[in-house]
Amino acid sequence: MTKRRIAALLAAALLAAGAAGCRARHAYRTVDGVMLGTRLHLIADTPAEAQELYAAAMRLDAEAKRSMSLFDPQSLLNRLNRNETDTIDAHIRRNLLLADSVARLSGGAYDITVAPLVQAWGFAGRAAEEAPNVDSLLAFVGFDKIRIEGGRLRKADPRVQLDLNSVAKGYTVDLLAALVERTGAENYIVDIGGEVRCRGVNRSGKPWRIGVESPYDGNMTDGEYIERRIALTGGAMATSGNYRRFYLDASGRKVAHTIDPHTGYSRLSRLLSATVVAPTCAEADALGTMFMALGDEAALRFAAGRPDLPVYLILAADGGEGFEEYLSPAMEKLIIKD
Repeated sequence: MTKRRIAALLAAALLAAGAAGCRARHAYRTVDGVMLGTRLHLIADTPAEAQELYAAAMRLDAEAKRSMSLFDPQSLLNRLNRNETDTIDAHIRRNLLLADSVARLSGGAYDITVAPLVQAWGFAGRAAEEAPNVDSLLAFVGFDKIRIEGGRLRKADPRVQLDLNSVAKGYTVDLLAALVERTGAENYIVDIGGEVRCRGVNRSGKPWRIGVESPYDGNMTDGEYIERRIALTGGAMATSGNYRRFYLDASGRKVAHTIDPHTGYSRLSRLLSATVVAPTCAEADALGTMFMALGDEAALRFAAGRPDLPVYLILAADGGEGFEEYLSPAMEKLIIKD
């Protein structure tokens, strides 16, 4: 090996070491705010300034709402639902493909075409109907009534409508995590309304600690009451439950936002919340909703048949006092014991 070659290799090694040192010296930035109408919390070791991260997050927030929001009348999703266009963008396409796979996995219990039912029961920015005509609405609910042809959405019935709330927030968490990685972050956590994606370690050099809330009715304390804490150094986690988004009808019956696409009514069971860890937050989000849609018995059977899927189910105890829980073997390994 020539002296020139040795010198070049040494120079390259010094540059690499210097770059690694720079990465190690990046300060952990913290960003707090509101995104997708809920709490945003972000920590990352990045050379980007906190205000830069926040500005980028707000641009992504606007982009996600323009595409997938049910609450923005002019979003692409709402225009698709009103049949003003049939052209889909990359965001909606990816969500539809994921939703299709989870729908098949669940035997149809998870179905994003429940939008007309969700609206009728008052969970999509609409007032609840006094007596929804469930049988009529069920006639145009079903994943088999939509398909993608190229860049277009085809409906078997123009009254079919889509609700991406069970996957869009997790998907946006993934988009923000990718943005943070592009700034040079080696370690980060992105949390939008309790749906999380992370990588690496926290400021103390330890895995990120993520809490799972106690699912008692009306718990709006945002992390004050925690059942378990989970340690992650990569991947994503999401929790679905009926303990926040519900109301009591005139007869005192609980009406929750998880709608059974087979019956058209709220899917109520002993299952109070479902927490899933997955490679992406979009997957964790959709799978958590799937477990809630399955109900307690089917959810327990499904989880037991997939021990490698990290799942934490919290159920109301028989008799209504306290909680019971199910931890899959894969989730047991992630639980913090202290």
